[in-house]
Amino acid sequence: MKKLNILFSIFFISISLYAQEWDKQIDAKLPEVLFNHKEFVSIPSLPIDVQKMYQNVAWVKARYQKVGFELKTLESSILPVLFAERIVNPDFKTVLFYFHIDGQPVDPSKWNQKDPFRPVLKEQKENGNWEAIAWESVNAKINDDWRIFGRAAADDKAPIVMFLSALELMKAENQEPKFNIKIIFDLEEEYGSNGFLTTLTKYKKQYESDYMIIMDGPAHNSNQPTLTFGCRGIATCSITTYGSKLPQHSGHYGNYVSNPVFSLSRILASMKAEDGNVLIEEYYKGITISEEVAVILNSVPDTKEGINNALIIKEEEKVGANYQEALQYPTLNVRQIETSWKGKGLKTVIPEYATAHLDVRLVVETDGKKQLEKIKKHMVDQGYYVLDRKPTDEERLTHSKIVTFKGNPGVNAFRTALDSPFGEKLRSALTKTFGQKPVSIRTMGGTVPIIPAINELKIPAIIVPMVNMDNNQHSPNENIRIGNIRQGIKICLSILNTTF
Repeated sequence: MKKLNILFSIFFISISLYAQEWDKQIDAKLPEVLFNHKEFVSIPSLPIDVQKMYQNVAWVKARYQKVGFELKTLESSILPVLFAERIVNPDFKTVLFYFHIDGQPVDPSKWNQKDPFRPVLKEQKENGNWEAIAWESVNAKINDDWRIFGRAAADDKAPIVMFLSALELMKAENQEPKFNIKIIFDLEEEYGSNGFLTTLTKYKKQYESDYMIIMDGPAHNSNQPTLTFGCRGIATCSITTYGSKLPQHSGHYGNYVSNPVFSLSRILASMKAEDGNVLIEEYYKGITISEEVAVILNSVPDTKEGINNALIIKEEEKVGANYQEALQYPTLNVRQIETSWKGKGLKTVIPEYATAHLDVRLVVETDGKKQLEKIKKHMVDQGYYVLDRKPTDEERLTHSKIVTFKGNPGVNAFRTALDSPFGEKLRSALTKTFGQKPVSIRTMGGTVPIIPAINELKIPAIIVPMVNMDNNQHSPNENIRIGNIRQGIKICLSILNTTF
């Protein structure tokens, strides 16, 4: 037993020294990393400005060429895809990395700085406000809680700089990655990745890899290293109910002409119980939470109180035993309701129609087309005459309960098994580097537009998110916490030193 304890001690000491070595090197390089990040974020990255997008491409090309990559642009239906490749050893496995360069549109009037594309270094004061500090501050002692504010500072330019910085550190130490690397730099992810998706057939051979790592999105809100094994898909639909053919005066025809809003509300109420569970037949078919999966879900450091307090809600819906379990089921969400009156102010009218726009977040066990069929069947079972167009006058006179239903099956979910060899390798590497297991997310709530690529290429894929959860992604005042940049470089070094 004593000998075993000594061996364990040596093991953990070696882990500590390994991590400490990289910590020292990262600390020395961090000012340079932050100025590189500032320079990159200063190049506006909205696809509407093609010239600026090519400046972004040139910036990435110049820097990744210096760490041994061959880069080329792959033509698409819109903007090209920037593709990088580095063959370390033909006998090694190949990992395909995905990043995106573009950012969300901006409204400068909503930002607490003059120009969203002029990065500002800020620290938080005791009153909670973020105030600008001089960039030269990074040449002294750096505070991990300082943040860089700018569009695309977190989503997704920070991971591009983190990965580059890790490669530069390895080059300085004459170290090689333990696998071959291919990289996709998407120029239009925030706009649906339509260009990249059109390249899948033509360039499928070039994308072929053993594994795929997506470096996008926020880490768990604890800021611990995180592995996300899947994400939900999304389908959408609209339901329209009808009153009389034209809007009517609520005084003249109130109590006579049925208001379509009430018809619509009865349909929606029939679909979902007060506790949040969907009542549509077989909506959750095929979904089970095994004991093994439940253990993983419960290991995520969430608390009901913490989540509810952050959301300012007293009670959560009862779909699943906790937040992580809730993400394993398809949703049924009403995202907007409208009537035939869309002008300013209120009118005393009975609307001609009422429409509810819905979205359905999908999980691996559910198919978008089938879920929409279940919704449609539910309305038929409720006695509605269901159309995919506006009703004719004859149909209005024949049927008292008419619905127009239009659906888009969208994109299905993806998920890599938690116990897959790929997942175990990544989990083991990060545990060795950080001294504790990373947070393992089975399914994240959102949907990434590249899911069709993951499903088409048939590569085991895992998301490695590295930026802070509270980065104001897609919103004004987007930011990246410097401590996450530091940790992200270390995560990348850990992965690059993993033999798959």
